[in-house]
Amino acid sequence: MSRSRHPEVHRSDRAGWLRAAVLGANDGIVSVAGLVVGIAASGASATTILATGIAGTVAGAMSMAAGEYVSVQSQVDTEHADLAVEKRELHEDPHSELEELAAIYRQRGLTPDLAHQVAVQLTAHDALAAHARDELGITEELRARPLQAAMASAGAFICGAALPVLTALLAPHVYVAQVTTAATLVGLGLTGAMAARAGGASPQRGAVRVMFWGALAMAAAALIGQLFDTAH
Repeated sequence: MSRSRHPEVHRSDRAGWLRAAVLGANDGIVSVAGLVVGIAASGASATTILATGIAGTVAGAMSMAAGEYVSVQSQVDTEHADLAVEKRELHEDPHSELEELAAIYRQRGLTPDLAHQVAVQLTAHDALAAHARDELGITEELRARPLQAAMASAGAFICGAALPVLTALLAPHVYVAQVTTAATLVGLGLTGAMAARAGGASPQRGAVRVMFWGALAMAAAALIGQLFDTAH
């Protein structure tokens, strides 16, 4: 009797770029909206508000890309260093490394004989890959990718920042702060829900979580702007 295939969809391979994209989008919305709201609350002109938003978008995107690249590249360097150590140990003391691998499988519930057999076969197939995966936790799906993270973060930042920049451009000058705040909260709710859904979590919880922090950021930005009243 034939069985229908039941393909499983896993989301862990999205972790690298998804984390960078979510961080970039939220940071783009909140930080640039904070600039727009703060400058608008100070009584600055429409041109000044728009210029501030655009400058914040460019600087923020570059900062996010550089920060993500340097951060993830540091993780890559650590992975390479660990793999180099493991490769040297496999060359100098293969017996101890085999026993180390077997011990890992025993701790995971295999019988001693089966753990030893599995360790022997995986070592014969690709010893370094086996130790990278089971001892160091390094897999091909979850390996750090600096350029991917940098591009995802910067691109998402620009997309997120476009929302407050557009409100600064299109909203009536006297209502820029209010319109930007409302649009920001809606945008954060959507990105939070989509990110949570992409990661398999509750969209409602993800939306509320980012909207809460966004509201705090807008309130703080408006307060700071009012302390520097440029209209008088």
